[in-house]
Amino acid sequence: MEFSKYHGLGNDFILIDNRHQEELCVPPDRVQRLCDRHFGIGADGIIFLLQDGAQNYRMRIINSDGSEPEMCGNGIRCLAKFMQDLAIPASGNQYSIQTVAGVMLVGIQDQLITVDMGQPRLLAAEIPTTLGLPDRQVINIPLEIEDRHWQVTCVSMGNPHCITFVEDVEGIDLGAIGPKFEHHPSFPKRVNVEFVQVIDRSHVKMRVWERGAGITLACGTGACAVVVAGVLNDRTDRVCRVELPGGSLDIRWEDHVFMTGSAERVFKGEVEF
Repeated sequence: MEFSKYHGLGNDFILIDNRHQEELCVPPDRVQRLCDRHFGIGADGIIFLLQDGAQNYRMRIINSDGSEPEMCGNGIRCLAKFMQDLAIPASGNQYSIQTVAGVMLVGIQDQLITVDMGQPRLLAAEIPTTLGLPDRQVINIPLEIEDRHWQVTCVSMGNPHCITFVEDVEGIDLGAIGPKFEHHPSFPKRVNVEFVQVIDRSHVKMRVWERGAGITLACGTGACAVVVAGVLNDRTDRVCRVELPGGSLDIRWEDHVFMTGSAERVFKGEVEF
């Protein structure tokens, strides 16, 4: 099987052209092995490009643990770059890609890729979370984990996010606390958690524990959720740079949220399995 390896700010993926068959060409029980960094290719997940009809393109992503998220911001930028490298025509430098979270419009200009991530969903039932009332926003609400109360804000960018603002993001033991957020009973579909340090109103630092992938160098939907949470808590402006371990993303929240960043091909290859 042919594959390509791409990354968006260090959040890395195996990309597979799956346009010529309906079923995914990698069985679910093989995904974890291919993503294994010692016994496989190594990646945070596998992204499949599918096609229904002439120009109806779909993205499916399987995390390194075998679960399937609704959406991935870094992943969809990598997919758009993959489509460009496959010489798939874009309409006005823009691809329309169907995801589980809805249709995303992805524009490519030089080395930068901008994704219209749609409107954030803010009600507790939409996240989903049992924090607060189902028809209310979850803003700066306490969440108890191991006898500590964290003030959290919850946002869905098609997938669930829990954001907490901290004084020193580097001081967080992400490997220890991340799984406790992800599997907290307040989040019936589990959750991505972002720890955020505000530098100023147009610049924040973020570290992320991703649902189904663990510690990653970047999370596009997470960066979008962080800026939404920053605005809701009056900590950031609507145009903000989010600094992640793997690089920076520029986020703009108008009615929709727009994310701009890079995506690069690392290598191509073939794998037998």
